[in-house]
Amino acid sequence: MRLLSIIRASLILILFAGGGFLLYGYFRSHPEDLPWTPLDLSQPVGTFTGRKLAGLNDFQTCRALLNRAGVRFTALPPRAAGSQCGYDDAVRLLPERALAIGYRPEGLATSCRVAATIALWEWHVVQPAAQRHFGRSVTAIDHLGSYNCRRIGGGGAWSEHATANAVDIAAFRLEGGRCISILSDWDGDPAEQAFLRDVRDGAGDLFATVLSPDYNAAHRDHLHFDQADRGRMGWRGCR
Repeated sequence: MRLLSIIRASLILILFAGGGFLLYGYFRSHPEDLPWTPLDLSQPVGTFTGRKLAGLNDFQTCRALLNRAGVRFTALPPRAAGSQCGYDDAVRLLPERALAIGYRPEGLATSCRVAATIALWEWHVVQPAAQRHFGRSVTAIDHLGSYNCRRIGGGGAWSEHATANAVDIAAFRLEGGRCISILSDWDGDPAEQAFLRDVRDGAGDLFATVLSPDYNAAHRDHLHFDQADRGRMGWRGCR
């Protein structure tokens, strides 16, 4: 009996050691899935990528990440508008280099961490979804802006738009000129519906808040994305 106990204990130790070795190998090659590794925009989207993006509060670090990823931008001067509105970390995206998608109107200006998130959303969500459903790329995205000194619903808490920490997306333009809009195509043909829900759901892995027509009538014509900083383990919403 003693020998059997020793053998059983040895097998358990071997299994634990083997499992630990496999986990070590996995996380060594997938640092994006670890909460303590620094954010790297060249890495695939991982388990904690969205939380790292939401917590990207250091402007200098954020700009360095954009530069290393090849995203061209200009840093905007701070803007103050009362105690609740304004920004000190905004950038204006330029339609060159790593970002193949242009934004309409041109020169989208938003917080740096939203800009970083938009880049990952384009690379890992929007373009793959467009190829999957339509066999072509997205060339432009229509937006409804970012900075807007206002409260949620006109009278609630201050919106993330009040600090340029949000962006509203209205439509996607494909190669060849086809336009897929939130207002007209959310309940359109099966491919349009699937594409719009894929880009919404994929954004939910990256942004702290994602709101769509499924949330309420106020979002019938756009997808709202923001990077509200609720802490690395704070709640996230995607609907």
